[in-house]
Amino acid sequence: MTIQFFGYPKCSSCNKASKWLKDKDVEFTYHHIVEDPPTKELVKEILEKTNIELKKLFNTSGTKYRELQLKEKLPNMTEAEQIETLVFDGMLVKRPLVFDGKQLTLGFKEEEFEQIWSNN
Repeated sequence: MTIQFFGYPKCSSCNKASKWLKDKDVEFTYHHIVEDPPTKELVKEILEKTNIELKKLFNTSGTKYRELQLKEKLPNMTEAEQIETLVFDGMLVKRPLVFDGKQLTLGFKEEEFEQIWSNN
């Protein structure tokens, strides 16, 4: 699977991450997280293959997260409802989200990118 990169053009972390990947000649497919958010199928695949907790995929510092009061609502929602909410609006997804079918990074930490993506 090609590396899938979900980012937002006005996000400084996304821009740093995509620049890092380009500088290292790592090929990836860029998805505008609002216009082309992760699908339910992709979120399920991420959960299945990475063992990450679903709540970690949410952009908890985002305005939309606070507006929808998800901190209070998520604990009472089923996994299916949480996934549906997550894919409903790309701004709810922690970004950049980078996934290659096996490995996942959320946000941009250069050391983590070096460890995970420099060998691709």
